[in-house]
Amino acid sequence: MTDLLERLSELSTTVIAVACGAHLLVFWALAVWSGGSLRKLASTLDAFTRGLKHRSVVGSTKALPDQINAFLADVGDVLDAPAGDPAAAADRAALRERIATLDESRGYLPGLSFEAAANSARTMVEAYPLLGVLGTILAIGASLQGGADGGDVTVGAIVGQFGNAIWSTFAGLAAAILLMFVASLLEARFTRLMELRKDVRAAVARAKRELALSAASPAPSDEAAPATNGARRAATGAGLSGEGA
Repeated sequence: MTDLLERLSELSTTVIAVACGAHLLVFWALAVWSGGSLRKLASTLDAFTRGLKHRSVVGSTKALPDQINAFLADVGDVLDAPAGDPAAAADRAALRERIATLDESRGYLPGLSFEAAANSARTMVEAYPLLGVLGTILAIGASLQGGADGGDVTVGAIVGQFGNAIWSTFAGLAAAILLMFVASLLEARFTRLMELRKDVRAAVARAKRELALSAASPAPSDEAAPATNGARRAATGAGLSGEGA
């Protein structure tokens, strides 16, 4: 038992260092993932708004969140435009056609996997100080275990494991500080991506709802209006003739 505890206490620092390196790779993968998601969102909204007459001209050098916000503003302008504006009606028809064509891919919907992975990566940073404390406890337990085998626990035995205990605690604290710094750098980027996903979902849901309503209740055409007025006048004249009789 003593040999096992000593072996675990000696490996605790190495395990923490390896886990910290793997954690850094996870943060790097999440950063790459978030960049790809932003590009996918921007391309999806670009396809949604392509063909609109009044469309924001956003250069490719602009930041992806700025491009996405410009596309969202274009969609909002189309939906908020006056109903009697011919240009607005053309933009509504174009946007309705684009949504009907591109909404099948639902490229703006995936996001739960990324959010779960990002939250798990941030939460697991708090485990490193605990791992350091666990390594310290193992080192102390290995030094005290000698007395359980019938021998006396000497100061030398305790001091012999003191180095493993100190290095384990140091590795846990150092890894936590490093990963907290990296997480703070990426926090704004991850949060921004999640907020943009929510905004895009809300904008697309609103566009689908309002454009479907406008398509279901079209305004009467100019040719149908005179015919309707003529029918009303004929009915009114017939009524007056009946009263005169």
